[in-house]
Amino acid sequence: LVLQLSLSTSLLSPPKTPFSLLLHLHLLLWFGFCRARFSFDPAEKMAAPKPEEISHPAMDQLQGLEYCIDSNPSWGESIALGFQHYILALGTAVMIPSFLVPLMGGDHGDKVRVVQTLLFVEGINTLIQTLFGTRLPTVIGGSYAFMVPIMSIIHDPALTRIEDDHLRFLSTMRAVQGALIVSSSIQIILGYSQLWAICSRFFSPLGMVPVISLVGFGLFDRGFPVVCRHLRLGLLMLITFSLKKVILMFLFILSRSISQVGRCVEIGVPMLILFVTFSQLLTASGAYKHRPDLTQVNCRTDRAYLISAAPWIKIPYPLQWGAPTFDAGHCFGMMAAVIVSLIESTGGYKAASRLASATPPPAHVLSRGIGWQGIGILLSGMFGTMSGCTVSAENVGLLGSTRVGSRRVIQIAAGFMIFFSILGKFGALFASIPFPIFAALYCVLFGLVASVGLSFLQFTNMNSMRNLFIVGVALFLGLSIPEYFREYTSKAFHGPSHTKAGWFNDFLNTIFFSSPTVALIVGVFLDNTLDYKDSARDRGMPWWAKFRSFQGDSRNEEFYTLPFNLNRFFPPS
Repeated sequence: LVLQLSLSTSLLSPPKTPFSLLLHLHLLLWFGFCRARFSFDPAEKMAAPKPEEISHPAMDQLQGLEYCIDSNPSWGESIALGFQHYILALGTAVMIPSFLVPLMGGDHGDKVRVVQTLLFVEGINTLIQTLFGTRLPTVIGGSYAFMVPIMSIIHDPALTRIEDDHLRFLSTMRAVQGALIVSSSIQIILGYSQLWAICSRFFSPLGMVPVISLVGFGLFDRGFPVVCRHLRLGLLMLITFSLKKVILMFLFILSRSISQVGRCVEIGVPMLILFVTFSQLLTASGAYKHRPDLTQVNCRTDRAYLISAAPWIKIPYPLQWGAPTFDAGHCFGMMAAVIVSLIESTGGYKAASRLASATPPPAHVLSRGIGWQGIGILLSGMFGTMSGCTVSAENVGLLGSTRVGSRRVIQIAAGFMIFFSILGKFGALFASIPFPIFAALYCVLFGLVASVGLSFLQFTNMNSMRNLFIVGVALFLGLSIPEYFREYTSKAFHGPSHTKAGWFNDFLNTIFFSSPTVALIVGVFLDNTLDYKDSARDRGMPWWAKFRSFQGDSRNEEFYTLPFNLNRFFPPS
């Protein structure tokens, strides 16, 4: 009824712009789909449900995927999917430098170089992680967790008093590099010493549900609030991506070729075409040219000044900004961001294993991946990327959206990152996509990652009041505490922790800005203290136990064995 009223209301006013016409078509398609799908005959009598129809058996591996972690699509399809992952990774790679570089005193040329460097290091870290780390199909991208300590470094009085903008930019960059280099030792030590593997023995399916879910839910402020910066463009992308199945049905009616059109839509027509072509055509046609600057920034590709400022060819190299500088206070504050990155990546790896139809990574594999991620943060500090690294939640969600969890696809995406970071002009062409388009995709993909975390509840007993209490409290506090810290900071221009010890403030503010970190502190603590001895079965530990060691399940060798027969030199512990 609501859809019918919306459709009739929209048809009373004829479309006046291309946006209105597309919205009319979406409403018409959606209304026809619902009429066909949900039509109900009152004469039909519902048969009594059978017991097996009421509940669903718990499954170790997610079903319904077309390609799992070690199965590969054709080369053409793999390249298209890999390019799609590359396009999606551009969102974070452009947003972080676009916000930080102007505050440091950098110009558009400096911003382009930082974006190129960040993409280059992302490609290297992604290749390392898929070959020698966890071997899961995960893109290792920039992390928003490092924003708090980096902002503290930017506002350091010793740096703000530098009058020359370019010199202040270089000095700030070197200070950030030094802090990243020192703090990367946290993940390197925890990973390669297997200390994180020992810590993971306290994790249960119940305790991981809030952590994995808030890897997606915790980024809600990157979703619809950014879409609303240009509602027409962002909403069009959101509707198109959400209703691509309905669009597929419409194309099937027109073409009668479900095999070709179906795969085309699944592997990237909405993203490859609408991302690149539509945004560039809007700019070329002069759309919104006379609107306010804020509107142009969020809908035109030329207002980012990436294409004009990018060099044709530029190869990033270590220490390109000069020798790093080291300050104890900066390093301690950055260590908190490294810990947050570690926790968020733990949730990201477990979500990726589910969406790649693999078993949960054993403790040894998880710790190995964290060690290599520490190496990635070290590389970020050496090259100067203005951010550490973590698992890209949006790319994890894209695994589920395309139903392709192949490792090869992610490795091809890493190749695109390295290639286009060297060819600056061509990379800037794609990197200039307006942020509302990325945010529209985040609305879907972050939600998908969060639902994967909720799927771990199938291994627990949710008829237990203990479990309901733990999951509810961890989820609520994981959202509420970081939101308080964000609101306080936006009003007072500093975090709730505001003492004379700057490193202490950075440490606490960074920890409690992260939803997954708060959820892990609350959820794992409660899960291991409230009647934990008598509730192993309710927590899901019998199912979890066989995946805690490499030899616990025969499928682990298929999914997580190192390539080139390297397991002879680095045997699973």
